[in-house]
Amino acid sequence: MKISLFQGILFAVFGIGALVGLFVFATYTSKSSSNNSIGTVVIWGTLPKDGMDAMLATTTQTDTALKNVSYVQKDPATLPNDLASAIATGGAPDLVLDSQENLFALAKFITPIPSATLPQSTFTNTFVQEGNIFASSGGYYGIPFLVDPLVLFSNRSILSSDGIARPPATWEALTGLVPNVAILTPARQIARGLIALGSYDNVHDARGILSALFLQTNVPISSYSSNGILAANLGISSSGSTPPGQAVVGFYTQFADPTKVSYTWNASLPDSQQAFQDGDLALYLGYASEAKYFTVANPNLSFSVTPLPQPATATTKTAYGLVYAFMIPRGAKNPSGAYQAAALFTNSAEQAAAASETGLAPASLNQLATVPADPVAAVAYAEALYAKGWLSPAPASVDSVFSSMIMSVVNGSSNLASALASAEQSLSALLQQ
Repeated sequence: MKISLFQGILFAVFGIGALVGLFVFATYTSKSSSNNSIGTVVIWGTLPKDGMDAMLATTTQTDTALKNVSYVQKDPATLPNDLASAIATGGAPDLVLDSQENLFALAKFITPIPSATLPQSTFTNTFVQEGNIFASSGGYYGIPFLVDPLVLFSNRSILSSDGIARPPATWEALTGLVPNVAILTPARQIARGLIALGSYDNVHDARGILSALFLQTNVPISSYSSNGILAANLGISSSGSTPPGQAVVGFYTQFADPTKVSYTWNASLPDSQQAFQDGDLALYLGYASEAKYFTVANPNLSFSVTPLPQPATATTKTAYGLVYAFMIPRGAKNPSGAYQAAALFTNSAEQAAAASETGLAPASLNQLATVPADPVAAVAYAEALYAKGWLSPAPASVDSVFSSMIMSVVNGSSNLASALASAEQSLSALLQQ
């Protein structure tokens, strides 16, 4: 995906000229930097510090070039402003690690890596397809590191007790399970839900879930026009009977409609992650990395992880994923060492250690070719290959737009067409600021 909005950014703004020659990720090994020439590299990132520190501790045992690399965890909501302030005061880190959800907000602070340094052929042959979202007009904003795909968690005890041998593989099959699993009181109060869908603010990963549904229906959510303007595209028009965007929002909101057989969730219930953790929800849509959280939060919870459900008529698979990449900010004191460190993290040993310690999947195709023994990791690795994303405004802004869209449909203040059109207009305005 080309981020033409930022074509005016000069690739040589700060020290990128020091990155000389082609760097072939697929064949680069730690031996290339055994002389410890990387130097001190400070990473600001939004992944949990404990996992990143554990990964660094493991990798530095075999590659001493990384011994002076340190990690500082940052809040995703404040990272763009924190970075802007650091650049202005001369205290910028050497690398920034964040997902594509913050790329739009971060891009103006990032020094892209020119294609002369990182050729397109090398990039596409090395990294997952979703990594292309970091492409700029003449290079790349970042080097992909890890992928956190959206998956389906299942409470094995609930499904087994209801005679369900396997979690649903399609959305149609999932919908059909509601009457068999959900427990409603005579007053239509929900005593046990099948899955958290339909509302927004108490659906823990609602932004990712809606993004997945749009992308699975071939709705890009955002795209460039012929004149290079980035705008929202929520599929509000169609040559068929029902616009795809309306089909997505209609499918999602049906689960919070008390008049429908698919009713299984509403806005009065607790956060969906907490409900699944407590054993009060049969299915939960969340990121693969959350498996580590559930294991620690409730050791007695018997759960399995399977791929994100697909439309029954789909001919190819699509999942939503968070692809995390290393980006070199303007004002980095050691841009050359930062680039070398980011490249080293694409090696098989570093990718394996990072995936193991964080619960995410590698972004390297070479590493994804080896199926891990851990069943959760196996699902995450497989989904990383077909995960997709979109260039979005700040996550909090997207939540505000999506929440208003969903709740206006659920409470009846808007129909599908008007709610979708309003959301598309709001997203476009944010993307063109």
